[in-house]
Amino acid sequence: MNSTVPPVHVLILAGGAGTRFWPASRAARPKQLLPLLGGEPLLTATARRVLPLCARGGGASAGWERVWIATGEHLVAPTRAALPEVPARRLLVEPTPRNTAPCIGWAAATIAREDPGAVVVVLPSDHHIADVPRFLEVLEAAVASALGGAITTIGIRPTHPETGFGYIEAEEAAGAGPASPRKVLRFVEKPNRERAAEFVASGRFLWNAGMFIFRAGDMTAAIRAHLPALADGLDEIDRAAAQGPEAEAEAVLRVFPRLPAVSIDHGVMEHVAGLAVVPGDFGWSDLGSWQSAWELAGKDAQGNSAPEGTVLVDARDNHVVDLRARPEGGADGRRVIALVGVEGLVVVETDDALLVVPRDRAQDVKHVVDALKARGHGRLT
Repeated sequence: MNSTVPPVHVLILAGGAGTRFWPASRAARPKQLLPLLGGEPLLTATARRVLPLCARGGGASAGWERVWIATGEHLVAPTRAALPEVPARRLLVEPTPRNTAPCIGWAAATIAREDPGAVVVVLPSDHHIADVPRFLEVLEAAVASALGGAITTIGIRPTHPETGFGYIEAEEAAGAGPASPRKVLRFVEKPNRERAAEFVASGRFLWNAGMFIFRAGDMTAAIRAHLPALADGLDEIDRAAAQGPEAEAEAVLRVFPRLPAVSIDHGVMEHVAGLAVVPGDFGWSDLGSWQSAWELAGKDAQGNSAPEGTVLVDARDNHVVDLRARPEGGADGRRVIALVGVEGLVVVETDDALLVVPRDRAQDVKHVVDALKARGHGRLT
């Protein structure tokens, strides 16, 4: 990026409870802090894959200066452990969850104070991207669209009639390339299967992946137009920031809990004129359940994904995860996990819990968390 092009800052949304990945995920260790696909935590992978976009013109150290993490107070320590390269001042710590519009608005206003013309890329912290070079190409197209003044989102080309995602209807662009911005016609809530099939067959609909790209000032103006109460609260934080970090921190604690709790989709995106979407096809998954984790994991010839040492006898298409702590000194004295004559199961063991569930009911794991809370076992959630 040459010096005449504003820098790109990335805001990673890293809150949430991740109840669909119980017992691995807990309130103090949500999904984005887990290495669900092996290797590094999802949050770490998210930041590292976009670092080249942030670093242009300044090197890797400058890139980390342009990475922002929005999270909750209880997740500050593990978030910093997952991303020690991100300066502490780049953590936007929400005193209480208020959904995505206040968080994104706060980030846009904060970044605008430092880089008035900056482009902001908002990304979830817990998604999987298989084709990173292609993903960066699509982001480049979205950044160019945002520089032209359009608040822009990325829509995933659907591979099947999914009922668990919202959809974006895009205007057909004659002669446009596969990653060219298109005008957004409307957002659609999660459909039933029949309607989802119609969406996919039409070729006009994309999955809403919760990725947004905009100039900081454009988002601030959109919030002022469509969420004036939120804009007033952010102005109060801005005025305090002019008096110094201590005054700003005090204002955040005072103001943030009373900001309207609304998503950026409902509060802003559904009302903005000239919203653009860039279609993307880069091996995206929202990793919404243990079923998704099995689909992306490496498997043996029988379709099992399991750690070394698992005994599998006449077992097929199972997903086994062992998260028990290893004994000190490296000696593995843990009991063996064995599956015999079963198929299509998820088996997850931690030091204090064991989950066994059919893969096709993996979405129902969240009900275990509800049941534990109802029984007063909140420490396990």
